[in-house]
Amino acid sequence: DGTWIGYNDRGLFVGVTNRWDVGVEGERSRGRLVADALAERSARAARETVEHAVERDEYAGFELVVADADGAALLEWDGRLRTRPLAPGVSVVVNVGAALADGTTFALDAGADERRRAQVASARRLRERLAVRAVAGVDGWFDRAAGALGGHGSGACVHGDGFGTRSSSLLAPGRSPAYRFADGPPCETPYRTVDEQV
Repeated sequence: DGTWIGYNDRGLFVGVTNRWDVGVEGERSRGRLVADALAERSARAARETVEHAVERDEYAGFELVVADADGAALLEWDGRLRTRPLAPGVSVVVNVGAALADGTTFALDAGADERRRAQVASARRLRERLAVRAVAGVDGWFDRAAGALGGHGSGACVHGDGFGTRSSSLLAPGRSPAYRFADGPPCETPYRTVDEQV
């Protein structure tokens, strides 16, 4: 139960993904962390909520992002919580680490696992394709992001036997937030603009 991604009326974004093969089991859903964090007024308060939550309850491994107009952070859990501030720009967070806007790329527990190395390389490519450039505002960036996420070269669209990409969201936070949603893999499903009334 819970959710993987959300944005509240105070301008707070929270999103979570699982961590691969970290050997940490959890009784409480990681999705509940998103709902708990979204009850807060700021990214800083949301971060503190997650910090307290992992002290109280057990969770499977995760990568969780909190962001608002004042700052953003990545919280990583594999039985120990690490917090990394996120610089302005495009950061790509995946199941084994991240390619951050400041140029840092890291993979936790990567070892020699080809699947992990491939995911980190995909995150780097996607960060480069999505880097902020002079485009025609939010719509221009959304169009570029939709193209990048819908192409299999980015590694963002996954197809597997019984698992894979189920949907995709594009969100531009701010005073007039904009949201596009693909109700299926973005390589097969067009994004549509979501009215906040829906």
